[in-house]
Amino acid sequence: MMKLQIPILILTLFFATSCQSNNKKTEHTFVEGAAYESNEETFKLTSQELDKYETAYFASGCFWCVEAIFESVKGVKEVVSGYAGGKEKNPTYERVGRGLTSHAEAVEVYYDPKEITFIELVQVFFGSHDPTSLNRQGPDRGPQYRSIAFYKNEEEKKIIDTYIAALKEQQVYDAPIVTEVTKLRKFYDAEDYHQDYEKRNPNNSYIRNVSVPRLNRFKQNFPEYLKKGAH
Repeated sequence: MMKLQIPILILTLFFATSCQSNNKKTEHTFVEGAAYESNEETFKLTSQELDKYETAYFASGCFWCVEAIFESVKGVKEVVSGYAGGKEKNPTYERVGRGLTSHAEAVEVYYDPKEITFIELVQVFFGSHDPTSLNRQGPDRGPQYRSIAFYKNEEEKKIIDTYIAALKEQQVYDAPIVTEVTKLRKFYDAEDYHQDYEKRNPNNSYIRNVSVPRLNRFKQNFPEYLKKGAH
């Protein structure tokens, strides 16, 4: 087993104000039949192209925000918004968004381990949200927005557990970390209109007031992890 090299953690990691908003109009709440604007064409890799990459899974609030953050990271080839962490089969946005399932909004991250490691993705995860906030990120409330670091095998679990231990030892947070460390059972893709939502809906009030500021804070704190042109 390789010796884990835990990065030195600094106090510029996101805390409780990372995606807070007092503007209730920006809350990411389910609206049945809500339309979306498509202002940008997006390019998706085929399933055959994605097969050669590794996958990692995380949940940390609105998947529109989380998808945009990981898509800015070097070595990440594709990010899919979806649902995971629950027991119900074939969850939908309507049911998950209303808190009618045990799933959380989550992302599937396809990455090249030659360019970025799982350890670094774990740091991106913890550095881009508040892991001490129970069932809430910013204006989004409910267990469907809870913090979860998923693992597929024991090696990934050890990496996550060791990183959390380092956060606690260095007292990075003033409150207890409530992130769930959960074995991935199944990931369900979200509906098509949720994919690349931030890119396709730049004028959406939630995107402008919550998602983009959260992404920009991540970019400011982790410039070394950004893709070229993502600054």
